[in-house]
Amino acid sequence: MKVMSSKRVFDVLFSLLGIMLLIPLFVLVSICIMIDSKGGVLYRQTRIGRNNAAFSLLKFRTMRIGADQAGELTIGLRDSRITPFGYFLRKYKIDELPQLFNILIGEMSFVGPRPEVSKYVNLYDVQQQRVLSVKPGITDWASITYINENQLLATSANPETFYIEQVIPDKIKQNLKYVDHHNFWIDMKIILLTLKNIMFNR
Repeated sequence: MKVMSSKRVFDVLFSLLGIMLLIPLFVLVSICIMIDSKGGVLYRQTRIGRNNAAFSLLKFRTMRIGADQAGELTIGLRDSRITPFGYFLRKYKIDELPQLFNILIGEMSFVGPRPEVSKYVNLYDVQQQRVLSVKPGITDWASITYINENQLLATSANPETFYIEQVIPDKIKQNLKYVDHHNFWIDMKIILLTLKNIMFNR
């Protein structure tokens, strides 16, 4: 019988606890999304996880239907594709909460490299592909550094080129730091710094 690691035990217990405690919020957010704009409550996007395995990452829908066809990146504070209520969800990272289900079923962890879409993963070199050796997470060192990523991209004349040539390599550099040096206490530090940034970096 396979014994779960302490990290997996933490993920299962706290994702389950979070889901149970947040059910009222999930219901309220779902109702607000349906009132705010046409479309479903959840947005599913194929991301690349551990060992290059694809999975459906869950988010509360914050954009109008079909908005992702105009590009993968969200630019600036007021991307016209984002719904009014979606802006609020993104500002406080509430749109990420459905990923508790991704954690519960074992596709993600609370802490780990943020999973990318295949379009960008296909650009990784052999060294960079080491970020796929661990389970992806809701937050990581790069998420703390780039909490205002949308605004940063808005300053570039070519946001996607800037993202590919500057942001992705720096994110991977930080993620590889995590791959090589991570433990329970580092995970706790990343979680606390992430919460601090969400609450106070506004």
